[in-house]
Amino acid sequence: MLAPERHELILRSLRRHGRLRVNELAAELGVSAITVRRDLAELDGAGLLRRVHGGAIGTSPSDASTPGSALTLGIVVPSAGRYYTDIIRGAEAAAARYGARLVLGVSNYDPEVELERIDKVLGVGVAGVLMGTALGDGEAALLGSRLDDIDVPLVLMERAFGFPEVAGDYDHVRTDHAYGAMLALRHFAGLGHERIAVSLQPTKTEYWLRRGVETAAATLGIDFFLSRVELPQSRDDPASLAQLDAFLAECETFGARAALIHSDEHAARLVERALELGLRIPEDFAVVVYNDVTAALAVVPLTAVCPPRFALGETACDLLLRKLHSKPGPVQHLSLLPTLNVRASCGAQTVDSLHGLRAVQG
Repeated sequence: MLAPERHELILRSLRRHGRLRVNELAAELGVSAITVRRDLAELDGAGLLRRVHGGAIGTSPSDASTPGSALTLGIVVPSAGRYYTDIIRGAEAAAARYGARLVLGVSNYDPEVELERIDKVLGVGVAGVLMGTALGDGEAALLGSRLDDIDVPLVLMERAFGFPEVAGDYDHVRTDHAYGAMLALRHFAGLGHERIAVSLQPTKTEYWLRRGVETAAATLGIDFFLSRVELPQSRDDPASLAQLDAFLAECETFGARAALIHSDEHAARLVERALELGLRIPEDFAVVVYNDVTAALAVVPLTAVCPPRFALGETACDLLLRKLHSKPGPVQHLSLLPTLNVRASCGAQTVDSLHGLRAVQG
């Protein structure tokens, strides 16, 4: 069978089924898988179909709406809970508008498991991949060439990988966490606070939050200190009272009547302890939290910087689907800005002493 004849049969099969798999085509046409891949490459180059991992799909949204031909996308994330829940929901919303479906892979913050999840979603025959890796921006080399080997469109979420760690240039959508930290300090400054305590958890976000704090403090003329105390998340944490009291003692020593805390659970427990010691929130001690997952549910609702998690997943999935349904365009690096949700845990600085803090120091 000549190549033009094969091409016509391939396109006819694509119109009928909506997507094609290399192995099935090879059996149907009676040729090798290598020959089929070569044919698909030529048809892709002519704009008549789009090659994906293990096969091919149509080139327009109408192709995806053909019964039985819905696009399948892979989404690999470190966790399906907490921070990433809304990101997944946002991606699902965008996928639904295109008649696409998602296949989820969760790495549990394990880079080796992450590689396995990538392979599994690719093995399903996905047309593209959304990836929120467990690795930080400077750790892309730990993935080796795995990203560069992915032969379907890829959009990174909350990470920015590029040369020299990886060979390819990848689309990404991320939160401007540094801007979020600046929002918090700008809010404190507007309330008259000039000395701020900062508690950051050792996560991949810490670097950007610290940069935002440093930039805002220098611009606004605010003094701050980065606490070395690891705040507990709940009453069940060993030595939780000692940790909380140590942080409050640092605030007393520094003269800070306001704190930026990452994240919600740590701030909620800190506020509970401050109230136990007789502090008034926010009159004696004001708090802004970074994340806003459960901040509104704290005993004193917490003012919070809220990363645009749902919009991030939605934007990333929309970007991926538009790349699948249109001619290849330039690589896009998108930053989304957090917002500030003001609640009861903030207030203007007062002349009252932090009467409970001195009791902490004994």
